[in-house]
Amino acid sequence: MSGKVEIMETVLRDGQQSQIATRMPIADMLPILDKMDAAGYHALEVWGGATFDSCIRYLNEDPWERLRTIRKHVPHTKLQMLLRGQNLLGYKNYADDVVTAFVKKSVENGIDIIRIFDALNDVRNLKTALDATKAAGGHAQLAICYTTSEFHTIDYFVKLAKQMADMGADSLCIKDMAGILTPQKAYDLVSGIKAEVTIPLEVHTHATAGMAEMTYLKAVEAGADIIDTAISPFAGGTSQPATESTLVALADLGYTTPVDQKLVADIADYFGPIRDRFRDEGGLNPRVKDVQPKSLLYQVPGGMLSNLLAQLKAQGNEDKYLDVLEEVPRVRADLGYPPLVTPLSQMVGTQALMNVLSGERYKLIPNEIKDYVRGMYGRPPVAIAADIQHQIIGDDEVITTRPADLLAPQMPDFEAGAKPYAKSMEDVLMYGLFPEQGRDFLGRREDPFYDVPLETVTVDLD
Repeated sequence: MSGKVEIMETVLRDGQQSQIATRMPIADMLPILDKMDAAGYHALEVWGGATFDSCIRYLNEDPWERLRTIRKHVPHTKLQMLLRGQNLLGYKNYADDVVTAFVKKSVENGIDIIRIFDALNDVRNLKTALDATKAAGGHAQLAICYTTSEFHTIDYFVKLAKQMADMGADSLCIKDMAGILTPQKAYDLVSGIKAEVTIPLEVHTHATAGMAEMTYLKAVEAGADIIDTAISPFAGGTSQPATESTLVALADLGYTTPVDQKLVADIADYFGPIRDRFRDEGGLNPRVKDVQPKSLLYQVPGGMLSNLLAQLKAQGNEDKYLDVLEEVPRVRADLGYPPLVTPLSQMVGTQALMNVLSGERYKLIPNEIKDYVRGMYGRPPVAIAADIQHQIIGDDEVITTRPADLLAPQMPDFEAGAKPYAKSMEDVLMYGLFPEQGRDFLGRREDPFYDVPLETVTVDLD
């Protein structure tokens, strides 16, 4: 075996999001950024996902200032972020003017690569963010949300990859958020995409099910250009495979990587005590380090397994855990096999929980599920059966247009609402995306006596 493999380091975003709910402050990052910049990574994932929300909700940090600070200390390595397509960093569609403004400011403040995904793989929900990224001078990486069903064949994903490349993507990513991509499927999928598409291909998985290292090996054998890893203190379990171990294995197999193993060892030594601090203070739940093969059986991300168990515990219904897990795939099939990624993972899990606890399927239906069936999130991968559709929304109309086409421009209202506190367009966007939390953060920033306590509940995981 031979060839070059690039490494994207996730510890500053997905690694810490998956294991400590995105609670790592910028103060923990600053002392090691120079070594991370010199290590030879393809990119550092530092922003997007839940980081923005967590900064203003829990850490009392300006997420824009965090990005600018990291950029100042990382002048050579590309900085990467995760963007939920038309949802940006939230759980609903925003108007095109908001998407364009947010992407422009993200690039201006230091982001080089934007990984853009849609929870339904509806490419209509990717177009505005893609065009805005390229117009701003950024690198637009479109991500395929990997999932399994009779419908989600290798051929389906290869055609989707080709469609994304034809749209103008600068690179592609196979985003396996639940860690359910098996080694052979990884080999077949990467081989199929590389046969049709010439732009770089990255593979992202999670170690939840215990086979991520094998999946990466087969993906690399098939020609994957980049893989995502996390430095060992924040690796494994619901995070990615360990960077150092992956580098040793690749070198032993004859692959070359531009990453300096000595610097990476120093980076691991630095993050070890930070992990220990979170563990001692209770911020690192031991369960996130567990191997959870049931995620393969029920196609449920590890974080979703923990969330369901916590909800059932709180209601004194732990004995219903297995029933809820078995109901999740049934609900997913009813709803057209959506990939279980934010926000669909939370929505499907909640519906399964309600079905079991109420004793009757679809007796209780969240508004988000009704909106999904109405087409407000996009086009389901498989058409929803007429009887299920009627059971959930009755005779309500189902839209077939791109959901954002129904939204009027929103930036004027955001600017008006943020006026008392905003000093910049970045502030306006903070308020617009997270009105309550943004207003509270900006209030604390402007007035030291503004009495709003920081929240303590956990955030949703991507």
